[in-house]
Amino acid sequence: MSHEKEGTAETTQKNSFWSTKITGISLPLYLLIVLILIVTMALGKLPKGILGPLAVLVIFGNLFHFLGNKIPIIKSYLGGGSVFAIFASAALATFNILPHAVLQDTSNFINNMGFLDFYIAALITGSILGMDRDTLIKASVRFIPVALIAMVSSFFAVGFVGMLIGNGFGNSVLYISLPAMAGGVGAGAVPLSSIYAHVLGTDASQVISRLIPATAMTNVLAIIGAALLARAGESKPGFSGQGKLVKTGSLGDSSARELKLNIPQFGVGLMVAMSFFMLGQIANYFAPKVHAYAFMIIIVVLCKVFNILPKYYEDAAVMFNQLVVKNLTAAVLAGIGMALLNLNVLVASLTWQFVVLCLVSVISISVVAGFVGRLFGLYPVEASITAGFCNNSMGGTGNVAVLSASKRMELIVFAQMGNRLGGAIVLIISGFIMQLFS
Repeated sequence: MSHEKEGTAETTQKNSFWSTKITGISLPLYLLIVLILIVTMALGKLPKGILGPLAVLVIFGNLFHFLGNKIPIIKSYLGGGSVFAIFASAALATFNILPHAVLQDTSNFINNMGFLDFYIAALITGSILGMDRDTLIKASVRFIPVALIAMVSSFFAVGFVGMLIGNGFGNSVLYISLPAMAGGVGAGAVPLSSIYAHVLGTDASQVISRLIPATAMTNVLAIIGAALLARAGESKPGFSGQGKLVKTGSLGDSSARELKLNIPQFGVGLMVAMSFFMLGQIANYFAPKVHAYAFMIIIVVLCKVFNILPKYYEDAAVMFNQLVVKNLTAAVLAGIGMALLNLNVLVASLTWQFVVLCLVSVISISVVAGFVGRLFGLYPVEASITAGFCNNSMGGTGNVAVLSASKRMELIVFAQMGNRLGGAIVLIISGFIMQLFS
């Protein structure tokens, strides 16, 4: 009898191995694909340009995402596949596990060839155009004050705790609170370093090394915090909208929209997303201090509010959004890890005061956002994630990671809205604050 049970267990394990799928591909075949990629890299024959880096990100990204959703503690408490994909990919880069040329090409693909712009353009356009018009208006009016109140509260919380632990109010807000809320590296820490350098009469390169650690650490804490909060919210339905921000009505989540598969319409959606992205770039040309994403959001929202686009084009954008999000999210997360997260920089900055203040920044902004959001008729969990955690993330890429970890990607428009608006305000007031405390 025991032999029969052992035989049944072995058969089950064997069947499980062959039936397990990673992004629709059976596990044995996926491992073969990984082996092909490794051999190609070892021989130095990985194509440059788009194909090689995309292969690295898609193959490793989906593998790490799958593993993160299987490892018990990571799956349950640390954000699952989304967080694991970021950190495992960061480890590949930080410890030079992949060939240097591959890492260089992949980093160039992420930072200079517009891969993230492509993803975020599809995400923003499809998310907004897939929403219910009336709820979009109500949510925007309520969301912006919540985000601003949360940011102000976090600013003073970091400053006062900094005073209590001997780090000083000015030093704490200038080098932890403001870079955490500035909207990432390119649109946040980089211009912030120039503003600080101008006031201090020094070189920006000497300043930015003090800003990047806070941006990276609060981003990591925001990703993990959002994942934990989303999990906790599952047991409290009154506090969580399960992806809906406003308590009354529905956000018109694009995934719930009934769309009939139409191959040519995918191409139309691509054209719609690219057009809105280019309109954002045009507006940025005339007002360079405002990020192109912010203009893009405004233009798409106006088109939705005033019903400018026919339903066919809206559906096309939603369809293209679904195509990109379902197939490229893991690749984007891997790209964030490889190109934008240096684990050595994080470790080098880990003084206890620094960690405490980063925790204060992330916790205070999310708690206040949830509390005030509830007063404004928003679900606390969604308010905490979009107006809180996302405002301590690394801009567009950080928003994607936070929302992916919390399984609320449909809220990207609010994350970007708060992130870009908040980042712009931080840059405007940072020079004054630096003069005040320098």
